[in-house]
Amino acid sequence: MPNLRKIAATLAVGLVAFSTALPLHLSARQAAASSPLSDTDILQFALTLEHLESAFYAQGFAKFTDSDFAALGLSKSQIDALKMVGQTEATHVSVLLSAIAGAGIQPVQPCTYEFGFTDAKGMIATARILEAVGVSAYLGAAPLLNSSTILSKAASIATVEARHQTFIRAASGNSLPIPSAFDTPLGVRSVFTLAAPFIKSCPSDSNLNITPFPAIKLLNEGLVKEGTTLLLGDVKQPEGAAFCVFGAGGGGSFVKIEEGGCRVPVGVKGEVYLSVSRGEGGGDEDLLAG
Repeated sequence: MPNLRKIAATLAVGLVAFSTALPLHLSARQAAASSPLSDTDILQFALTLEHLESAFYAQGFAKFTDSDFAALGLSKSQIDALKMVGQTEATHVSVLLSAIAGAGIQPVQPCTYEFGFTDAKGMIATARILEAVGVSAYLGAAPLLNSSTILSKAASIATVEARHQTFIRAASGNSLPIPSAFDTPLGVRSVFTLAAPFIKSCPSDSNLNITPFPAIKLLNEGLVKEGTTLLLGDVKQPEGAAFCVFGAGGGGSFVKIEEGGCRVPVGVKGEVYLSVSRGEGGGDEDLLAG
């Protein structure tokens, strides 16, 4: 199974990630700063993510029938809408393939994936995580793009990813479709940290030169909720760790690590990304694990 796990709590934490009443992603918050990546590099990374999402839905719909989703309480219109989510992800792949090839660059190819779901309920829970990360990925990439044309195309995809996330949050039950006034951007390395556990292998010419952050280990992840203290598996690792960073609602809260853990801030809602940092800068130079 990937490092994204459903937490039966009021909040689900991830780099570690939280979600109000739902999943925990393990990842890292990354500030959007000046990037050495070209616009084409960013499109290649977006294609990598869209390949993953498209394959996810294709595998899920090949494995589970409409009756499996109906057993979860989804109506026919909701099941049709879920299938449309998968179709739009495939369309995003086609558009990005054309854009990259049109620039004279060989597009990255799809990888081999392992999503770990064994039933329709697990697929919906994983979809919620992937769509949240998709929204955060496009938000984080937007200020790094130089071309206004590419930015406009990326924005048109980002708004659809946000619709996906809202629909799936509503369909999964027990969660607000719109938990916050703002979404949280993630940088390329943070997004890859969340996506990497699903990737088994990639074609040799499609490997991205990106290293995921080391994983955060929690001793009490099943007890995650506002105001409680998350206990780190080894407070001395990574060396220099001083703060937990809770990214949510478009910003981040830095909480000092004390007595082997850090307290979950009150008021965080929606998907929340937890990382460990040496300082309060929030950039890659400060992040140590996620």
